[in-house]
This record gives sequence, structure tokens and C-alpha cells, in this order.
Amino acid sequence: MQRSLMNEKFFALPKSKQEAIINAGFRVFSQNSYKKSPMSEIADAAGISKSLLFHYFYNKRELYLFLWDKCMEITTSSLKENLSFHSDDLFEMMFRGLKIKADIMRQYPDLGTFVVKSYYEKDSDVCEDIQKSITKYTDFKASPILASLNTEQFIPGLDLQMMYKTMYWASEGYLWEKTQTGGLSADEMEEDFVKIIDFWKKTYTRRKD
Repeated sequence: MQRSLMNEKFFALPKSKQEAIINAGFRVFSQNSYKKSPMSEIADAAGISKSLLFHYFYNKRELYLFLWDKCMEITTSSLKENLSFHSDDLFEMMFRGLKIKADIMRQYPDLGTFVVKSYYEKDSDVCEDIQKSITKYTDFKASPILASLNTEQFIPGLDLQMMYKTMYWASEGYLWEKTQTGGLSADEMEEDFVKIIDFWKKTYTRRKD
């Protein structure tokens, strides 16, 4: 993550105060569009003054993109640390990844909704930066997964690229629907995706005689 001279002051704060500001940002931006999320409301949610928030972040754009980068950093580092990609079984990796992401959402309750809403954010202040980051992140996820798979586990003739894309699209649709109907719950998401992944596993893998 690239740190500006302005938010170096943020990193000098105690960890608990950093977490309060991060969670406040996730909460407010997850409840509103970028344009309709005032810095004053984020400051109130974090228990600090608006002027102090601007002491840590130059403007709303800097805070928003910092929070987006924070999401990507938390997710990718957790996946790597927990070795979620170190398997040739796609569905085992998916179950591991699901557990990791649900645990992250329990620590940062509004992170999931923030990520989904940021994905679809159209404000010109942040849209281009977010979309560039998404491309980089999805490439990071897809490349090691598809390269390491044991293809013998799948039904003959299966198009792995298309399978992965349809899984991705289905997951995005689920997450978008949840953000539009009350937000994402870690427990509900984990329970639902266990069923979804199990369905995919039964659909795409060879039947054992």
C-alpha cells in the first residue's frame, strides 16, 4: 500500500484508534454512495473531530482509496498467510477461502458491503482507481488457482475458464443482492456459500464409482 505524507500521521496512531477510523469509514461508505458520504459523519462514527480526520487524510478521496487498499491488503495477506491457495483441489481452496473471508468480516463487520458497493461505484473521483485495482486483484486470485488444479477431479470436457467465470459471476450476483437487501452478514454468507460450493462440487466433479 502506498502511503501519502498526510496519512503517515494516521499510522502513528495507536492501533485501536486506527481500527476505529477504519471501521467508521467502512460503515459510512457502505451505507451511502461515495458522493453522499460526508467526512463529518465518518469522524462522528470514529469518535473524533472532522478537523482531526482531515489531519490524517487530505480529503475524502484519499480516505476512500486508503480503505479500498486496506480491504485488498487484509484479504490477500490473510489468504496467503493461511495457505488457502496451496491445494490442487479447487473446492477445498474455496472452503478455506470462505472461512478466511468470513473471519475477516467478523473483525470488520462493514468491510464486505463496502467492497461490493465500491466495486459498483461510478463517481469519477474514485472509479478508475478502483477498477484498476479490481483487475489486478482478480488476476492474482485466478492465476494460481487455475494453474495448480488437479484436472482429473472434474467431469470430462469441462471448460475450466468458463466454470471459473460462472462461479465468479454467481458470487458477485449473490453479494450484490445482499448489499441491496440489508447488507452482508458474515454468518449468513458463510452458511450460504458452504451450500453453494457444495452444489458446485457435486455439479462439476467426477462421480466416484
